[in-house]
Amino acid sequence: MRENLHRFFRAARGAGVHVSPAESIDAMRAVAQVGFTDRAVLRDALLLTLAKSQDEKLALGDCFDLFFSQPEPRQDQPEADNADDAPRDSDQSPSSSSAGDAGEGHPSEALGPLAQMLMSQDRNAISAAIASASGAASLSDIRYSTQRGIFSSRILDAMGLQRLRDDLDELTATNPALAERLRAALDGLREAVRDTVSQGLALYAREEAENLRNEILRNAPLARIERRHVAEMRALIRQIARRLRERYSKPRKRQRRGHLDVRRTLRRNAAWGGVPFLTAWKRKHRDRPKIVAICDVSGSVAQVSDFFLLLIHSLHEVVDDVRSFAFSSHLIEVSEILEKKSPEEAMAEIMSKVGFGSSDYGSSLVDFEKDFMGTLTPQTTVIVLGDARSNNLDPRADILRRVSERSKRLVWLNPEGRLAWGFGDSEMPRYATFCSVVRQCATAQQLERAVSDIVATYQ
Repeated sequence: MRENLHRFFRAARGAGVHVSPAESIDAMRAVAQVGFTDRAVLRDALLLTLAKSQDEKLALGDCFDLFFSQPEPRQDQPEADNADDAPRDSDQSPSSSSAGDAGEGHPSEALGPLAQMLMSQDRNAISAAIASASGAASLSDIRYSTQRGIFSSRILDAMGLQRLRDDLDELTATNPALAERLRAALDGLREAVRDTVSQGLALYAREEAENLRNEILRNAPLARIERRHVAEMRALIRQIARRLRERYSKPRKRQRRGHLDVRRTLRRNAAWGGVPFLTAWKRKHRDRPKIVAICDVSGSVAQVSDFFLLLIHSLHEVVDDVRSFAFSSHLIEVSEILEKKSPEEAMAEIMSKVGFGSSDYGSSLVDFEKDFMGTLTPQTTVIVLGDARSNNLDPRADILRRVSERSKRLVWLNPEGRLAWGFGDSEMPRYATFCSVVRQCATAQQLERAVSDIVATYQ
């Protein structure tokens, strides 16, 4: 029971259900009370002790149904054929029939355990043997579809395939008919083992396959994501945003001790002869965080901007003061849209208002200086996401210089490769002069690192 439950917990984690050590202990205690006999009761007990949301409940239910469903061994010889053969053998005694099946000098009792099990066609015994061999072969360690053959061979070896082969060699020489029946039963066993391995792959390799797919997406250029992968990339960006929230939105201690202040401690304890009953600590002053995000949503970077705005949406939950702006040829504030609407609704509204246009950085910077320059303080970090391509219009780098002078830091995240900066209508080299940090941000991984580094400075 313990081993089965541990394998089930691993499968549940692969299905996206968080199972902590404490929750696994509670589940095992509950199962010890209800037992394995009634599967419906067992299912309810595991769902009650492990699932913490409706999504987890659905995922766990599907995982349970798959985990406790055993593939049925295939029957290559229909029972009807056996029934038809029975009258013809009715005149033979049991002993003569057994001897006839096994062949002269080779009674069925001389066959190995696996051969006897297959010849008996006992489905329950075969299923139990496959389950036992799967545990011995560590099927729960399967991770990739290319390992199907390896684990199938391990399970068959654990069941005694080598002895079965020896039995087949002997029967082929002495009783070809019985050898043919045993060979057909072996083919059915192989199919059942392959089904078991496929079931194990669906249970235990899901998390690894998802991690591999996410790793590929994390390093794929955002601007060239295929349409069929956009939904998966959105889900990945949400995971990145969730990690940022979990990492940086935890309540920070109001009192950080820092280093001991020896002078203040001695002065404070002068009345006790210098014995340090009361201590004084040097505390590091931390500015109240403030971020201004300016995002290019023109046609050339619209797809990248969509993913970036998803991350900006999460920043409103992590940082105390965030103001967000979007532009193509003119600039508008989108803070209220991001704060009050779901990510999908916010993206759609922002792109409908200013998205997919022809970029004009100079005009957009003029809009920012005219209406929003007062939002900048010496504690503000300004983040600009864009390719710095202004269609050969006036880039107004002088306004960006004033933005840099009024803020704490100016960070530019460019989705283009560095080799493209400065070519054609790219104004990146001119803008980079006034930036504190300039980073290429062409993939989800680069985007996560950049935003994480920015937020981490306020922790």
